[in-house]
Amino acid sequence: MSRAVPLLDALADVGADRVRGGYSRHGFDRADHTLREWFTGEAEARGLDVDVDRNGNLWAWWGTPGPGAVVTGSHLDSVPGGGAFDGPLGVVSALAAVDVLRARGFDPAKPVVLVVFAEEEGGRFGVPCLGSRLLAGTLDAEHARALRDPDGVTLAEAVRATGLDPATLGRDDESLARVGCFVELHVEQGRGLVDLGAPVGVAESILAHGRWRLTLHGEGNHAGATALADRADPMLPAASLVLAARRAAASVPGARATVGRLVPTPGGTNVIPSTVDAWLDARASDGPGTRRVVEDVVAAAREAAEAEGCTLSVREESYGGTVTFDAGLREVVSGALGGVPALPTGAGHDAGVLAARVPTAMLFVRNPTGVSHAPAEHAEADDCEAGVTALARVLAHLAGSSC
Repeated sequence: MSRAVPLLDALADVGADRVRGGYSRHGFDRADHTLREWFTGEAEARGLDVDVDRNGNLWAWWGTPGPGAVVTGSHLDSVPGGGAFDGPLGVVSALAAVDVLRARGFDPAKPVVLVVFAEEEGGRFGVPCLGSRLLAGTLDAEHARALRDPDGVTLAEAVRATGLDPATLGRDDESLARVGCFVELHVEQGRGLVDLGAPVGVAESILAHGRWRLTLHGEGNHAGATALADRADPMLPAASLVLAARRAAASVPGARATVGRLVPTPGGTNVIPSTVDAWLDARASDGPGTRRVVEDVVAAAREAAEAEGCTLSVREESYGGTVTFDAGLREVVSGALGGVPALPTGAGHDAGVLAARVPTAMLFVRNPTGVSHAPAEHAEADDCEAGVTALARVLAHLAGSSC
């Protein structure tokens, strides 16, 4: 039996989404609070000292907190209707790896710390890797405090409700100075390891990616009483935008573009919307490629909006350039495992955010479905166990010994 699976099973009812399927666990909501309490209890049961940093990230220390720490962990939140493994597998594997090392009598020469980052998916406030971006100083704190969820609650209000002071949000050099390196274990989001026939691999790079909010402004009116010639219906250019995203991505080798969310206002069946908000996710192998995709989509949307008598406004909500993980750390991690495949990923991660500040690496665990951000996301028990074993071996090597 995998040591990670029973820990995952303990979370099975937390944030289960009865409408979408899968899980909806978002930063600083009720499910997130339950998950954070669960992690704190599990860490303290192992004798780890838990603290919360100024941005709501949890740190569980094995050893005296200080510089040069070997850090591992991931996140516990999800996308709306997400799978059970994206994020939590890295957290439970970190706990299980501590169990493995303790059972072997391992005594780390460097502090080992397990981290749970806040709001990695951006499912509530729209900005992915919120906790790690604030920590690293790549997200302006004043802007972050003003972010609103779909119910109009600001991030400042949400963190205050959990007992944190929103005035302290922002770059945290003191916490970062303690990190010697960060190794994040994650279920693979794709079929690379399936095709390679390997249960575990290491990350090589992350595609440049970002999110843009495109708002189409028209004229709200009655669906039955307004002649077609008299309409300024923003849903028409919104439809053109969706199709343009596919065309734009296809024109850039290896690029991806997705419109995963459309919100018409006011949203009535018999109402021509006054506005339609569309969120574009664009990714490519480099920054210029990603920007080209976005520019093409915006140009097509603007042309379609003008043809319908509408206007378009665009706001960049987040962006991250191409990440190439620290080559030296990647070689150390791979070497500790006797050599495992290295592969790129199109998915963003907290490790990618921290890569600009500290050496980071990632371990991937095979996903037999290749599906992620959906209930079909999966990892077999044997592969979860292989991930725990690999992570324990890496932590032991990095923390001053080998086993």
